[in-house]
Amino acid sequence: MITKRIIPCLDVKDGRVVKGVNFLGLADVSSPVSLAKYYSEAGADELVFYDITASAEGRALFTDILCEVARTIFIPLTVGGGINTVADFDRVLKCGADKVSVNSGAIRNPGLIAEAAKLYGDQCVVISADVKRVDGVFRVFAKGGRENTGMEAIEWIKRCVGNGAGEVVLNSIDTDGVKGGFDLEMLEAVTNAVNVPVIASGGAGCIDHFTELFKALPKVDAGLAASIFHFGEVRINDLKQTLAENGIPVRLS
Repeated sequence: MITKRIIPCLDVKDGRVVKGVNFLGLADVSSPVSLAKYYSEAGADELVFYDITASAEGRALFTDILCEVARTIFIPLTVGGGINTVADFDRVLKCGADKVSVNSGAIRNPGLIAEAAKLYGDQCVVISADVKRVDGVFRVFAKGGRENTGMEAIEWIKRCVGNGAGEVVLNSIDTDGVKGGFDLEMLEAVTNAVNVPVIASGGAGCIDHFTELFKALPKVDAGLAASIFHFGEVRINDLKQTLAENGIPVRLS
């Protein structure tokens, strides 16, 4: 049976890891290099690194910090932020990333996913979708959750997967940082629509939320979180032990 993955997320702004609520009110947390090293040694299955203001500020991702993070860890690394061209994919992969996450860049240029998948393989291309309910409809947001694209989210994600995205990170803006649990309704809609791995992001507040996620939605492949790991509220090994005790397959270190 395929094990469920536990993935800490480093949201990086101005070279520091930050965390907010509903994508707003960002507070400084730590150095991305030291935090990445900690997670690599603490039992994380993968790590996600987002340069969260690159797209909004119209600049390239910080590659010096990324290179240092990649050298420090021994688990797969997914990187996103300011990915607008296949040259950006190339640069990030050469820095040591295993997968590249694209959001605003794919919205601006829908052909980017197909182009990147053809060059680097579907397994390298991750569609990261920032989604929020607007008048009861799941809508895709761009530029770090700042801009409503007006696009219906499920159809957009299906289109991206059809173009070659090999994995989906679903970021629920509605539950981000609130710590009330993952957005099960939104996740169910996505897992029913695509046949590639789906990573749940946004809302984890305790160990029970992960147990609830994987029991309610067995098709979800991974749970991603930030603040509960950053601030020591949940230790990854404790989380995995509890999941294993609940019959959920995980990699135990």
